Amino acid sequence: MVKYLLLFSFLLGCSVFVKAQNTAVNINGSKGNAITTAVPFLDITPDARSGGMGEAGVAISPDASATFWNPSKLAFVTESSDISLSYTPWMRQLTPDINLGYLSYYKKLDDRNTIAASMRYFDLGNVDGYDNNFNSLGTLHPNEYSFDVSLARKFGEGFSLGLTARYIHSDLTQGAGGNQASAANGFAADASMYYRSASNFAFGVDISNIGTKMSYSIGQPSYFLPTNLKIGAAQTVDMDDLNKITFTVDLNKLLVPTPRTYTVNGMTTTDNGQDVSIVNGIFESFSDAPGGLKEELQEISVSPGVEYWYNKQLALRAGYLYENPNKGDRHYLTFGVGYRFDNLGLDFSYVAASEQSTPLAGGVRFSLNYSFGSIK
Repeated sequence: MVKYLLLFSFLLGCSVFVKAQNTAVNINGSKGNAITTAVPFLDITPDARSGGMGEAGVAISPDASATFWNPSKLAFVTESSDISLSYTPWMRQLTPDINLGYLSYYKKLDDRNTIAASMRYFDLGNVDGYDNNFNSLGTLHPNEYSFDVSLARKFGEGFSLGLTARYIHSDLTQGAGGNQASAANGFAADASMYYRSASNFAFGVDISNIGTKMSYSIGQPSYFLPTNLKIGAAQTVDMDDLNKITFTVDLNKLLVPTPRTYTVNGMTTTDNGQDVSIVNGIFESFSDAPGGLKEELQEISVSPGVEYWYNKQLALRAGYLYENPNKGDRHYLTFGVGYRFDNLGLDFSYVAASEQSTPLAGGVRFSLNYSFGSIK
């Protein structure tokens, strides 16, 4: 198995590809036919709870990981504050040293307002670097991280809104490209909403990573952040005093231009919409697919999931993620388990798939959280 970083425009200078057994995949686990953006690590599910539910989390009950899924949910938390730490060994079927870490925290200010902060760190391990002529640049240690702060506010008994500001740093070249390559920095914002009814039905919407384009080299185009629309619904059923079950489903769509391939004078080129503004890119993403409405629908991934709780202590989870074969081709079952003991919570998830179908097969996530007491 060989892992290497290509520092030239063929890979846009903004996505790391892992190659094993002559098969290239994007760093988020999708195949090379997925829409390419800068810093795709921002869309990797960081926590084990949602990781066990088919990577669905927009409308499920709020916890500290809501800073990733839907910060507006935090207006409804029942703990005064909570801290969560998650760890994900990434794509271990292909490489032994890629890891994702996620730290999140929230603080309930009053009955209506909650603030939160989170940080994610993506370590790509040791990588053999090459320039555009495939000359060796030595062993590199690329990494990326983001830091964000959120505010959630409740309006009425069942509705809330949330805003997030985010700083992003991506250092894929480690200075190996000289003046032609450097670390990239960006800023982004999220906007979210959440609704919860008296009948335990919940609905949420989150638009994440609306922000500046990023470039890794001087004089080269800048590329879109993975601006993403997440829509989710959940229904919780209290079967009795000890048993509770939640059914949920998420829809996800990247709000960036769809790449177009042109042939001019016998030369084939791909246009990734670099000359499109951020706002226009968001609106055009709903209608710019070359295949029309059929292809636009293919760009939507679906994540149904279920969570069962016994006595508010033991949780069992399952789910499925489906991504169209023409738009990344991720599809796999997930399973998870959780346990709560006093203020401490442990969660674990597992990706059940064959190695031939996805490089994420056998992937696991671990989460540990601690709450500082219920609201009086």
